[in-house]
Amino acid sequence: MATGEATNGHRPDPDELLTRVQQDEARAKRGRLKIFFGASAGVGKTCAMLAAARQQLIQGTDVVIGVVETHGRMETEAMADGIERIAPIAVPYRGRTLAEFDLDQALARKPALILMDELAHSNVAGSRHPKRWQDVEELLAAGIDVYSTVNVQHLESLNDVVSGITGIRVWETVPDRVFDNADEVVLVDLPPDELLARLREGKVYLPNQAERAIRNFFRRGNLLALRELALRRTADRVDDDVQQYRRDQLVSPVWQTQDSLLACVGPGEGSEKIVRTAARIASRLEAPWQAIYVETPERQRLPAASRERILKTLKLAQDLGASTATVTGARVEDEVVRYARAHNLSRIMVGRDAPPTWRIWRRSVADRIGQLAPDLDVIQVARAEGRAGVAPRSLEQLAGQHVANWRGYALTALVCGLAGLIATPLYPLFDLANIVMVFLLGVVVVAVRFGRGPAVMASFLSVAIFDFFFVPPRMSFAVSDVQYLMTFAVMLAVGLVVGQLTAGYKYQAHVAGRRESRVRALYEMSRDLSGALLPEQIAEIGERFLTAELGARAAFLLADENDRLQAPIFVSKGLPEIDPGIAQWAFDHAEPAGQGTDTLPASPILYLPLKAPMRVRGVLGLEMRKPAHLLIPEQRRLLDTFASLIAIALERVHYVGVAQESTVQIESERLRNSLLSAISHDLRTPLSALIGLADSMFLTQPPPTGAQADISRKLREQALRINAQVDNLLDMARLQAGRVQLNRQWQPLEEVVGSAIKNLRPALASHPVRVELDDELPLVEVDSVLMQRVFSNLLENAVKYTPPGTHVWVRAFTTGAQLEVHVEDDGPGLPVGREEVIFKKFERGQPEGNTPGVGLGLAICRAIVEAHDGEIYARPRPGGGACFVFTLPLGTPPSLVGDDDLDPTS
Repeated sequence: MATGEATNGHRPDPDELLTRVQQDEARAKRGRLKIFFGASAGVGKTCAMLAAARQQLIQGTDVVIGVVETHGRMETEAMADGIERIAPIAVPYRGRTLAEFDLDQALARKPALILMDELAHSNVAGSRHPKRWQDVEELLAAGIDVYSTVNVQHLESLNDVVSGITGIRVWETVPDRVFDNADEVVLVDLPPDELLARLREGKVYLPNQAERAIRNFFRRGNLLALRELALRRTADRVDDDVQQYRRDQLVSPVWQTQDSLLACVGPGEGSEKIVRTAARIASRLEAPWQAIYVETPERQRLPAASRERILKTLKLAQDLGASTATVTGARVEDEVVRYARAHNLSRIMVGRDAPPTWRIWRRSVADRIGQLAPDLDVIQVARAEGRAGVAPRSLEQLAGQHVANWRGYALTALVCGLAGLIATPLYPLFDLANIVMVFLLGVVVVAVRFGRGPAVMASFLSVAIFDFFFVPPRMSFAVSDVQYLMTFAVMLAVGLVVGQLTAGYKYQAHVAGRRESRVRALYEMSRDLSGALLPEQIAEIGERFLTAELGARAAFLLADENDRLQAPIFVSKGLPEIDPGIAQWAFDHAEPAGQGTDTLPASPILYLPLKAPMRVRGVLGLEMRKPAHLLIPEQRRLLDTFASLIAIALERVHYVGVAQESTVQIESERLRNSLLSAISHDLRTPLSALIGLADSMFLTQPPPTGAQADISRKLREQALRINAQVDNLLDMARLQAGRVQLNRQWQPLEEVVGSAIKNLRPALASHPVRVELDDELPLVEVDSVLMQRVFSNLLENAVKYTPPGTHVWVRAFTTGAQLEVHVEDDGPGLPVGREEVIFKKFERGQPEGNTPGVGLGLAICRAIVEAHDGEIYARPRPGGGACFVFTLPLGTPPSLVGDDDLDPTS
């Protein structure tokens, strides 16, 4: 017999079945993704992928290789031989040509299975997608199956964890949803000792690289930690697969694949002990646990003190690490079992009920759960001292309740009397069996309008009126025919049952209507937010929702570019009194603060950070009309959802503004570069003629002497200076337009530095220059002409802004996989706070002064260095002066093949 919900008498939800069928149809059109997952490089993921592909090839599957990174391993190359490959496409990138995966060719070829190694790889700028996993998504959408590989350090959620363990930050990551949505994940595991042995044997990296790897990334402690992370992440993935299978197959019994607890919170005083006991047991077992409260029709009449106790207990469970929920239903045991099976919770923890004094037939909750679900473990916890049931109510509470209910009972008597009046003229026309229906209708009306208690009263009162006024002998409770006793019994039973069912369904309809109202409100708010273009509009929409749904006043505090909260946005309903200190704390820590939290709970305002996908956008301050509502889990989830929607809308508006500013800036840059290029070209010809005329003046006979010669010499110097500035303008325009093709060659750095110093020898005459280069500096792949320009501009900058006699140093050394170059001086130093500004176009170290130049030298340096995949910045020199630093990637020189710096994350 199939195991499913049907075994418990529950029919599957038709809407859920329809959704599942639609999902299956959509999944059938997509390709299947199989990921070979490992703890680190070298465990054999690529080999396992190739072995699986060869098995598919033997079975007749059309298999091609999109990308397989062999890293020079002969055994990997041998396994890839004989499998068709998609030819890579050549992509130009900053003066070089790189080979990248040809997505269009793969889509046109459309094999049944394609191999895409290294799922986290970043594509070259200019490719269709920035990441390889996005290429894989497009292949899957085209119906192509994909095999791929990924290491645990490349998962986005574990990136910072791995960085803290190994000390190495991995920049290429894969979103966890790609990993979680994969159709199959194969763990490729290798013990650390075997992996280290493979490294020493040169099966992972070349021998000189392997020794360096063992000393750094591939330390045994790192490998053990990464292996544990990979195993745990795989176990989480398997658990998700189990849960999905249970949902798809409608499996009802709990599968005890892992320890898990469900704590049942009730209105009694002992619920806190149940929660604390569950937390201790879950901590010892290292098991997940949840806490729920079941709201039944009987419990909707609980006093305010009991409700507040329930909410505090749920808040306590949440603080102790549980997931909390409030569910509604007719019977506690039914909802508890249904929740436990839906979430695969194998152990249920309840409080031990006190022995019944007079209702000996009434079983405890634990017994009822055990009978309903014999496959679940039920743990009973002794309650705390005091009453285990509902707390006693004060005389004031009882009096208040009586005042609130007497009208319902009085109207119930009126309805029953009205039913008797309606039945009186019908007495001669209909049988008594039909007259009974009038009284049953009255019971239904009372149950719908006034609830369960008045419905019970209506059932008894209707039987009494029917007996006294309509059953012979009339006007007496005496019964002439014993058969009427059966009529009375059935009438009373039917009245009670109908009243109970009607009251229960009314309560469930109320709960469903409330939930539907919240969903509709969230939908309407999301729809309105999608059309908002200003933060003020978003605040207005949010205020309208909070007022209608929660009866709260709100204040929206947005952050500026310096991560400081601005004044609240004005809203029509008025602003609550905001404490800027608490609001800034909530923003800085991205955690709620104030009312209903563990941080400054005495504050009358709840401060919620508006956390968007990219950053925290601000803080929402809420003044609740009923603060106790903050303890309700559903209410807090509603608030969190609201805050998330507001934050996403604010981020969307922000990036709309950024996009508009970027468009304007791009157009401005394009126009400025065009003007610079045009002006530079127009000035070069007259400047060249002016320099030629100045030179020719010295060739005239007789040659100029005295003042004439001095004027000619100054004319030539100024013309040359203007010509140099025009060259800077033209070079800047070319670099910004991307029209400069780098002529990269492997060069010794000392030659580039020497050429720059030689060209500036006259200017450097009054500034002693000291060159300190490491003796073992490798060759660097640079455009020597442009790199010489970088050194010339930096040295000329030092000469311009320092007095004569200032010392200048040029230092270079390697740091990891980079070459680091310093150009320092012991002059007056950099302007405070302008270390980054001076690299912008037309920005000078001294805005006002007699120093020549237009502020393009450092901007040109940055453009050239970034074109070489490096970076440049300025900082104060220890001991006084300025220090300009730029870095360049080392690469692999031709003469040192195999001695490249190791990338342990590849």
